[in-house]
Amino acid sequence: MEKNEMTEKSEMNETIENKAKENVVINDFDFSLIADFFKRVERQGPGGEWETRLATSLIPDFKRKIRIADMGCGKGSQTFVLADEYDAEIDAVDLLPEMMEGIRKKIQANGLEDCVHPVQASMDELPFRKESYDLIWAEGSIFIIGYEKGLSYWREFLKPGGFIAVTECSWLGNKRPENMGWIQDNLPEIDSIEQKIHQMAEVGYEPYAHFILPETCWTENYYAPMQPAMEAFLKDHPGDPKAQVFIDRLKEEIAYYEANRDCFGYVFYIGRKV
Repeated sequence: MEKNEMTEKSEMNETIENKAKENVVINDFDFSLIADFFKRVERQGPGGEWETRLATSLIPDFKRKIRIADMGCGKGSQTFVLADEYDAEIDAVDLLPEMMEGIRKKIQANGLEDCVHPVQASMDELPFRKESYDLIWAEGSIFIIGYEKGLSYWREFLKPGGFIAVTECSWLGNKRPENMGWIQDNLPEIDSIEQKIHQMAEVGYEPYAHFILPETCWTENYYAPMQPAMEAFLKDHPGDPKAQVFIDRLKEEIAYYEANRDCFGYVFYIGRKV
Protein backbone atom coordinates (compact mmCIF):
# COMPACT_ATOMS: atom_id res chain seq x y z
CA MET A 1 0.00 0.00 0.00
CA GLU A 2 1.32 3.46 -0.93
CA LYS A 3 2.25 5.83 1.92
CA ASN A 4 -0.28 8.49 0.83
CA GLU A 5 -3.00 5.88 0.73
CA MET A 6 -2.12 4.75 4.25
CA THR A 7 -2.21 8.35 5.49
CA GLU A 8 -5.61 8.93 3.90
CA LYS A 9 -6.95 5.74 5.45
CA SER A 10 -5.66 6.73 8.90
CA GLU A 11 -7.26 10.18 8.62
CA MET A 12 -10.52 8.59 7.50
CA ASN A 13 -10.55 6.24 10.52
CA GLU A 14 -9.86 9.16 12.85
CA THR A 15 -12.78 11.09 11.36
CA ILE A 16 -15.09 8.10 11.85
CA GLU A 17 -13.99 7.73 15.48
CA ASN A 18 -14.62 11.42 16.18
CA LYS A 19 -18.07 11.18 14.63
CA ALA A 20 -18.87 8.19 16.84
CA LYS A 21 -17.86 10.15 19.94
CA GLU A 22 -20.23 12.95 18.93
CA ASN A 23 -23.15 10.54 18.58
CA VAL A 24 -24.22 10.53 22.22
CA VAL A 25 -27.34 8.55 23.12
CA ILE A 26 -29.65 9.05 26.10
CA ASN A 27 -28.15 6.18 28.10
CA ASP A 28 -24.71 7.83 27.90
CA PHE A 29 -25.77 10.63 30.25
CA ASP A 30 -25.20 10.37 34.00
CA PHE A 31 -28.02 9.04 36.14
CA SER A 32 -28.60 12.33 37.95
CA LEU A 33 -29.38 14.16 34.70
CA ILE A 34 -31.67 11.37 33.46
CA ALA A 35 -33.48 11.22 36.80
CA ASP A 36 -33.88 14.98 37.05
CA PHE A 37 -35.70 15.02 33.74
CA PHE A 38 -37.84 11.90 34.05
CA LYS A 39 -39.04 12.70 37.56
CA ARG A 40 -40.95 15.56 35.91
CA VAL A 41 -43.15 13.25 33.82
CA GLU A 42 -45.56 10.57 34.98
CA ARG A 43 -44.50 7.97 32.43
CA GLN A 44 -40.86 7.00 31.84
CA GLY A 45 -41.50 4.99 28.67
CA PRO A 46 -44.17 4.29 26.04
CA GLY A 47 -47.24 2.51 27.37
CA GLY A 48 -50.73 3.04 28.70
CA GLU A 49 -53.16 1.93 31.37
CA TRP A 50 -55.43 0.19 28.86
CA GLU A 51 -52.46 -1.76 27.45
CA THR A 52 -51.31 -2.82 30.92
CA ARG A 53 -54.81 -4.09 31.70
CA LEU A 54 -54.95 -5.89 28.36
CA ALA A 55 -51.70 -7.69 29.18
CA THR A 56 -53.06 -8.79 32.57
CA SER A 57 -56.19 -10.12 30.86
CA LEU A 58 -54.07 -12.42 28.70
CA ILE A 59 -52.59 -14.13 31.77
CA PRO A 60 -54.72 -16.85 33.44
CA ASP A 61 -56.35 -15.87 36.72
CA PHE A 62 -54.12 -16.92 39.62
CA LYS A 63 -57.17 -17.30 41.92
CA ARG A 64 -55.00 -16.52 44.97
CA LYS A 65 -52.77 -13.83 46.40
CA ILE A 66 -49.55 -13.58 44.42
CA ARG A 67 -46.14 -11.89 44.47
CA ILE A 68 -45.15 -9.53 41.66
CA ALA A 69 -41.83 -7.85 40.85
CA ASP A 70 -42.18 -4.73 38.71
CA MET A 71 -38.73 -4.20 37.17
CA GLY A 72 -37.66 -0.67 36.29
CA CYS A 73 -40.92 0.61 37.70
CA GLY A 74 -40.13 4.32 37.33
CA LYS A 75 -42.79 6.35 39.13
CA GLY A 76 -45.18 3.43 38.95
CA SER A 77 -47.60 4.13 36.09
CA GLN A 78 -48.11 0.39 35.60
CA THR A 79 -47.44 -0.60 39.21
CA PHE A 80 -50.72 0.81 40.47
CA VAL A 81 -52.66 -0.76 37.61
CA LEU A 82 -51.21 -4.12 38.70
CA ALA A 83 -52.23 -3.36 42.29
CA ASP A 84 -55.77 -2.75 41.06
CA GLU A 85 -55.89 -5.87 38.89
CA TYR A 86 -54.37 -8.38 41.33
CA ASP A 87 -54.55 -9.41 44.94
CA ALA A 88 -50.80 -9.17 45.27
CA GLU A 89 -47.70 -8.12 47.13
CA ILE A 90 -45.75 -5.98 44.65
CA ASP A 91 -42.04 -5.17 44.84
CA ALA A 92 -41.50 -2.05 42.71
CA VAL A 93 -37.86 -2.06 41.63
CA ASP A 94 -35.88 0.92 40.34
CA LEU A 95 -32.30 2.09 40.72
CA LEU A 96 -32.94 5.84 40.80
CA PRO A 97 -33.83 7.45 44.16
CA GLU A 98 -35.92 10.07 42.35
CA MET A 99 -38.17 7.33 40.99
CA MET A 100 -38.40 5.74 44.44
CA GLU A 101 -39.46 9.09 45.89
CA GLY A 102 -42.16 9.43 43.24
CA ILE A 103 -43.57 5.96 43.82
CA ARG A 104 -43.54 6.36 47.61
CA LYS A 105 -45.69 9.48 47.29
CA LYS A 106 -48.19 7.56 45.15
CA ILE A 107 -48.23 4.65 47.58
CA GLN A 108 -49.11 6.98 50.44
CA ALA A 109 -51.67 8.90 48.37
CA ASN A 110 -53.43 5.63 47.43
CA GLY A 111 -53.12 3.98 50.83
CA LEU A 112 -51.21 1.01 49.41
CA GLU A 113 -48.41 0.74 51.96
CA ASP A 114 -49.41 -2.85 52.77
CA CYS A 115 -49.13 -4.20 49.22
CA VAL A 116 -46.69 -2.04 47.18
CA HIS A 117 -43.09 -1.99 48.38
CA PRO A 118 -40.39 0.24 46.80
CA VAL A 119 -37.08 -1.57 46.29
CA GLN A 120 -34.10 0.51 45.21
CA ALA A 121 -31.91 -1.96 43.33
CA SER A 122 -30.33 -2.66 39.97
CA MET A 123 -32.33 -4.98 37.72
CA ASP A 124 -29.25 -7.14 37.17
CA GLU A 125 -28.39 -7.45 40.88
CA LEU A 126 -31.66 -8.27 42.60
CA PRO A 127 -31.85 -8.83 46.38
CA PHE A 128 -34.60 -11.46 46.10
CA ARG A 129 -34.89 -15.17 46.85
CA LYS A 130 -34.93 -17.53 43.89
CA GLU A 131 -38.33 -18.76 42.71
CA SER A 132 -40.23 -16.31 44.91
CA TYR A 133 -42.47 -14.52 42.37
CA ASP A 134 -45.58 -15.55 40.48
CA LEU A 135 -45.31 -12.69 37.98
CA ILE A 136 -42.47 -10.47 36.76
CA TRP A 137 -43.42 -7.27 34.94
CA ALA A 138 -41.21 -4.89 32.94
CA GLU A 139 -42.67 -2.12 30.79
CA GLY A 140 -40.09 -0.18 28.79
CA SER A 141 -37.18 -1.26 30.96
CA ILE A 142 -35.74 -4.63 29.91
CA PHE A 143 -33.64 -2.97 27.19
CA ILE A 144 -31.48 -1.47 29.95
CA ILE A 145 -29.92 -4.86 30.74
CA GLY A 146 -30.76 -6.55 27.44
CA TYR A 147 -33.77 -8.58 26.34
CA GLU A 148 -32.26 -12.07 26.44
CA LYS A 149 -30.13 -11.32 29.51
CA GLY A 150 -33.13 -9.92 31.38
CA LEU A 151 -35.41 -12.82 30.49
CA SER A 152 -32.75 -15.35 31.46
CA TYR A 153 -31.70 -13.69 34.74
CA TRP A 154 -35.21 -12.84 35.93
CA ARG A 155 -36.36 -16.40 35.22
CA GLU A 156 -34.39 -17.46 38.31
CA PHE A 157 -36.81 -15.49 40.50
CA LEU A 158 -40.01 -16.93 39.02
CA LYS A 159 -41.81 -19.85 40.57
CA PRO A 160 -42.28 -22.85 38.27
CA GLY A 161 -45.16 -21.99 35.96
CA GLY A 162 -44.85 -18.29 36.77
CA PHE A 163 -45.37 -15.60 34.15
CA ILE A 164 -43.26 -12.80 32.74
CA ALA A 165 -44.60 -9.80 30.81
CA VAL A 166 -42.25 -7.31 29.15
CA THR A 167 -42.37 -4.66 26.45
CA GLU A 168 -39.56 -4.59 23.92
CA CYS A 169 -38.86 -2.55 20.78
CA SER A 170 -39.36 -4.69 17.69
CA TRP A 171 -39.69 -4.40 13.93
CA LEU A 172 -43.35 -4.26 12.95
CA GLY A 173 -42.80 -5.71 9.46
CA ASN A 174 -40.21 -5.79 6.68
CA LYS A 175 -39.91 -2.01 6.20
CA ARG A 176 -36.79 -0.35 7.63
CA PRO A 177 -35.89 3.34 8.20
CA GLU A 178 -33.72 4.92 5.53
CA ASN A 179 -31.34 6.17 8.23
CA MET A 180 -30.42 3.19 10.40
CA GLY A 181 -27.80 5.07 12.42
CA TRP A 182 -30.18 6.04 15.23
CA ILE A 183 -31.46 2.47 15.48
CA GLN A 184 -27.94 1.04 15.68
CA ASP A 185 -26.99 3.47 18.46
CA ASN A 186 -30.20 3.38 20.50
CA LEU A 187 -31.85 0.01 19.79
CA PRO A 188 -28.99 -2.41 19.04
CA GLU A 189 -31.07 -5.47 20.05
CA ILE A 190 -34.10 -4.67 17.92
CA ASP A 191 -35.38 -7.65 15.94
CA SER A 192 -38.51 -9.09 14.41
CA ILE A 193 -41.46 -10.13 16.56
CA GLU A 194 -40.90 -13.73 15.49
CA GLN A 195 -37.27 -13.62 16.62
CA LYS A 196 -38.16 -12.04 19.97
CA ILE A 197 -40.66 -14.83 20.58
CA HIS A 198 -38.00 -17.39 19.60
CA GLN A 199 -35.51 -15.81 22.01
CA MET A 200 -38.06 -16.03 24.82
CA ALA A 201 -38.51 -19.73 24.12
CA GLU A 202 -34.75 -20.31 23.93
CA VAL A 203 -34.17 -19.09 27.51
CA GLY A 204 -36.85 -21.27 29.07
CA TYR A 205 -40.32 -19.83 28.57
CA GLU A 206 -43.44 -20.97 26.79
CA PRO A 207 -44.39 -17.93 24.66
CA TYR A 208 -47.93 -17.27 25.80
CA ALA A 209 -49.21 -14.10 24.11
CA HIS A 210 -48.05 -10.88 22.46
CA PHE A 211 -49.52 -7.69 21.02
CA ILE A 212 -48.26 -4.44 19.50
CA LEU A 213 -48.70 -1.25 21.51
CA PRO A 214 -50.58 1.44 19.54
CA GLU A 215 -48.86 4.65 18.46
CA THR A 216 -50.78 6.61 21.11
CA CYS A 217 -48.61 4.91 23.74
CA TRP A 218 -45.70 6.85 22.25
CA THR A 219 -47.19 10.08 20.93
CA GLU A 220 -49.89 10.93 23.48
CA ASN A 221 -48.86 9.08 26.63
CA TYR A 222 -45.07 9.43 26.47
CA TYR A 223 -43.87 12.20 24.16
CA ALA A 224 -46.61 14.83 24.52
CA PRO A 225 -46.07 15.34 28.29
CA MET A 226 -42.34 15.74 27.64
CA GLN A 227 -42.76 19.12 25.96
CA PRO A 228 -43.47 21.23 29.10
CA ALA A 229 -41.01 19.09 31.06
CA MET A 230 -38.24 20.00 28.59
CA GLU A 231 -38.82 23.71 29.07
CA ALA A 232 -38.81 23.41 32.87
CA PHE A 233 -35.72 21.20 32.80
CA LEU A 234 -33.71 23.73 30.75
CA LYS A 235 -34.83 26.59 33.01
CA ASP A 236 -33.46 24.66 35.98
CA HIS A 237 -30.15 24.05 34.15
CA PRO A 238 -29.38 27.44 32.57
CA GLY A 239 -26.27 27.42 30.40
CA ASP A 240 -25.54 23.75 31.11
CA PRO A 241 -24.32 22.24 27.81
CA LYS A 242 -24.95 18.67 29.01
CA ALA A 243 -28.58 19.50 29.79
CA GLN A 244 -29.04 21.08 26.36
CA VAL A 245 -27.48 18.07 24.60
CA PHE A 246 -29.75 15.78 26.61
CA ILE A 247 -32.85 17.66 25.45
CA ASP A 248 -31.55 17.76 21.88
CA ARG A 249 -31.21 13.98 21.92
CA LEU A 250 -34.75 13.56 23.22
CA LYS A 251 -36.04 15.80 20.43
CA GLU A 252 -34.08 13.73 17.91
CA GLU A 253 -35.70 10.58 19.30
CA ILE A 254 -39.19 12.06 19.00
CA ALA A 255 -38.57 13.23 15.43
CA TYR A 256 -37.11 9.85 14.48
CA TYR A 257 -40.08 7.98 15.87
CA GLU A 258 -42.52 10.31 14.11
CA ALA A 259 -40.75 9.66 10.80
CA ASN A 260 -40.48 5.89 11.23
CA ARG A 261 -43.42 4.84 13.41
CA ASP A 262 -44.55 2.38 10.75
CA CYS A 263 -41.23 0.51 11.02
CA PHE A 264 -40.83 -0.17 14.73
CA GLY A 265 -42.64 0.01 18.04
CA TYR A 266 -43.11 -1.64 21.40
CA VAL A 267 -44.53 -5.14 21.62
CA PHE A 268 -45.85 -6.76 24.81
CA TYR A 269 -44.40 -10.26 25.16
CA ILE A 270 -45.86 -12.65 27.73
CA GLY A 271 -44.24 -15.95 28.61
CA ARG A 272 -44.64 -18.76 31.11
CA LYS A 273 -41.69 -20.38 32.87
CA VAL A 274 -41.34 -24.00 31.84
